[in-house]
Formats: sequence, C-alpha cells, structure tokens
Amino acid sequence: MRKIAILTFLTLDGVMQGPSSPEEDSSGGFARGGWAVNYWEDVMAQVMGEAMAEPYDLLLGRKTYEIFASHWPNVGDNPVANILNNANKFVVTSALDQLEWKNTIPLTGNVVSEVTRLKEQEGPLLQIHGSWQLIQTLLAHGLVDEFRLWTFPVMVGGGKRLFSQDALPTGLKLVKTKATSSGVIMSIYRREQV
Repeated sequence: MRKIAILTFLTLDGVMQGPSSPEEDSSGGFARGGWAVNYWEDVMAQVMGEAMAEPYDLLLGRKTYEIFASHWPNVGDNPVANILNNANKFVVTSALDQLEWKNTIPLTGNVVSEVTRLKEQEGPLLQIHGSWQLIQTLLAHGLVDEFRLWTFPVMVGGGKRLFSQDALPTGLKLVKTKATSSGVIMSIYRREQV
C-alpha cells in the first residue's frame, strides 16, 4: 500500500500560497507571493537530501500541475528538474486534453475514490507539492500519511493556509526536525497509527 506525503513550504503563520513568486498564485487577491525566495539556497539543498532523494510519484492538483509543467521541462539539466520531469505525475483534473508533460496520468471522477485506489496500489510514495485545494480534500478524508513541512521565518497575514477547519483531527508523530542556517525549520510528521 502506498503512502501520501505532503511536501510544502509554510510561513510562520501557516500560509502555503505563492512561495516562489508574486505571479505564482494571486488568487483571492493574494499579493505577498515570493516570500520564500531569500531562503531558497539553504532550503532546496535540504529538500533534495530529505524529501526528494528516494523514488516517489507526484500527486498534483490541476493548477499546480500547470505551474510545474510550464517551468520544469524547460529548466535543462538540473537535479530538481530531472527528478520532477522523470517522476510519474498523477493529476486531478477534468480537462484531459492538455496534459503534455511526460509521465502524466489524469485522475478524473471522484477525487477521494481515485486517490484511495492509488493508495491501495503497489508503488513508491505519493508526494503532493502545492495543490492547496487537493490537500484540503485529502485532509478532510484522512488520506494524508505524512507531512514534510518547511516553515519559514516570515509572516504574510492572509492567504491559503495548510490546515483549514475541515481537516480531520489526528495525532501526529514528529520523526525528524532540522533547521537551516537561515532559520527555516524542516519538520517531518507521520500520522499516528490507531
């Protein structure tokens, strides 16, 4: 059985929206995108060693897929690009005609049923990057097994928060934590098995 892990960047006040640039996700009038840029060098080295070193497939929402697919295939020879470009990408979508990034498989229909089916299969870890709306659905149905969080020492006020009021209450176990020299805290939590 496969596990699902969320890999996300958060502000200290819990916002995961738009870490890379102001244009990344301005939905809801969010104007503070790009809050993680000054920390990338430290953080990406840690992400590569802690979260992207072992084989995994991606599970993405449609908007995150579009952002990634417009960027990573065009980066050239880069360790992160190579991993993402070669990974299988399962994309929750109703539009099947524009999934051109290699190794992309659409998931259509009932999201919870499709993701549950994926989890029941053999295969590597399913990592979710970005994909706020998909994460909210999975949290509301208890389908997330692990949280790989990088918390940045910035606050942005409003924006899309990782945990909404619909997330199911659950116990988590801290399995690893480490700080970068710039103050970003990596925390990896696993769902407590009941």
